[in-house]
Amino acid sequence: MIAVFIGIFSALAVVCFRYAIDWCRIYLLGTGAVPSTTRLLLAPALTGLAIAVLVLHFFPRAKGSGVNQTKAALYIFNGEIPLRTALGKFICSALAIGSGQSLGPEDPSLQIGASLASALGRKLKFSRDRMRLIAPVGAAAGLAAAFNAPISAVLFVIEEVIGHWTAGILGSVVLSAVSSVVVMRWFLGSEPIFRIPTVEMQHPSELIAYMALGILGGLASVAFASGIETLRPRCARMPRWTHFLQPAVAGLLIGVIGALGAPQVMGAGYTAMDEAMHGRFTWQFLAILALLKIVATLLSFVSGTPGGMFAPTMFVGAMLGAAVGGVEHALLPALSGSPGTYALVGVGVLFAGFLRAPMTSVFMVLEVSGNDSIIVPVIVANTCAYLISRTLKPVAIFDTLSRQDGMELPSMEEQREENVLHVEDAMQPPPELVLAASDTVAKALRAAKKSSAESFLVRRRASGWSSIAASALRSLAEEGQGERTLESVLTDEPLPFLFPDQPLDAALRYVDRWPMVPVANRANLEELDGVVTERDVLERYRDFGGE
Repeated sequence: MIAVFIGIFSALAVVCFRYAIDWCRIYLLGTGAVPSTTRLLLAPALTGLAIAVLVLHFFPRAKGSGVNQTKAALYIFNGEIPLRTALGKFICSALAIGSGQSLGPEDPSLQIGASLASALGRKLKFSRDRMRLIAPVGAAAGLAAAFNAPISAVLFVIEEVIGHWTAGILGSVVLSAVSSVVVMRWFLGSEPIFRIPTVEMQHPSELIAYMALGILGGLASVAFASGIETLRPRCARMPRWTHFLQPAVAGLLIGVIGALGAPQVMGAGYTAMDEAMHGRFTWQFLAILALLKIVATLLSFVSGTPGGMFAPTMFVGAMLGAAVGGVEHALLPALSGSPGTYALVGVGVLFAGFLRAPMTSVFMVLEVSGNDSIIVPVIVANTCAYLISRTLKPVAIFDTLSRQDGMELPSMEEQREENVLHVEDAMQPPPELVLAASDTVAKALRAAKKSSAESFLVRRRASGWSSIAASALRSLAEEGQGERTLESVLTDEPLPFLFPDQPLDAALRYVDRWPMVPVANRANLEELDGVVTERDVLERYRDFGGE
């Protein structure tokens, strides 16, 4: 129920946020399809000054996109995001996007939802552990309402914010996302962000063009991320008085781009993406728009203007995709598909290459298009883009931003890629002598005398495994209990046992309490695959650290 309420409140906040962006655009840029040159130059510049004052004096935590701030709340601040941050993000991002700064509403919506969830958790006096998980629940609700795509929102939050999930976490995130989308659609309608044209793949040979799109998108993602990585810290190190001017200068330069003939790059750019999907631009102009959008977004983001990276990423991908589709149509008109198909695949390509969310990128395109026939081109192109971006730029953009801000947040991508040690990596072969619970003490003692081991495993049919020391066998024999079975004299609780494929961390729970822990076969629990000791585990971890 709490997850549902979080979804409702987040959706209402996002609806107000979207209205605020539209109103800002109307009042600042006018109602015409193409704003006047005066408005294009003055609106983003003057609004940038106001935004700088608000951020530097009233809402310092409103800077950035919102994704890293939500991760920081989860891993550093015990799930706490002040409502003041949500208010600042709401006001500053609405002004920035409405005035034409090249940013998007999705990331701020994510943080606004997380902040509302955090406030509700504090009001209900949640425990620390529950507070840490309630912010991602709100993040999924905010992102789902902004995207009108609950599945993509759930995947992104699990893939990039939480990094792991349980049934409880997944259930809460899904409930909040679905309830959020239901409420959002009540106010804004059920129409998707774009008017999706018919998407199809005409011929298998088109996959070559989609591979080319993936390669181009991967290179564009690397250039985009490298620009942010280089320019953002330089802008941050400039004198403080320049921080008041940086958003204004960025806004002025973006206005100049718009006045020179490319107003499509201003704001989130949904209308231009929709037009690209319906073949309204030439492929040459599409390529120019993709390049100018990267430049405009770099100007806005590195200046500290609050706003998101999702919409600019989708814009660049859509323009690149439609441009590749246009080139293919010019060269091979008989084999080319619709520009909408290439534009949609391009959206996923930049998502996979720049934001490094490979699973989200695939399902987002499928969810938006509603056509599973596009899945093969999406997977092919996204895989190419992701591999190229990961090879040329090993550190993902969100990890780069957090480290620039002095935070060492867990890298979800690095966690996905890191090697995990398993029990089989440290276990030793089974001991030569394994006693049976049906053996007598005298028989076990005779066998034990032939071995130098100090303790022995005992196979017990009913309850697994136990161990008995050689000294205990000798004491029992001296007490005249040689004819008793080992089953009757074993008083200790059965030994825990492990399986070879379990993470090696599981062995740490037991090896300090038992000298030897059996590793059983999953097909036959009475069959021993090996044993692990505390020394084996520690040595394997030591060796692994040096690899």
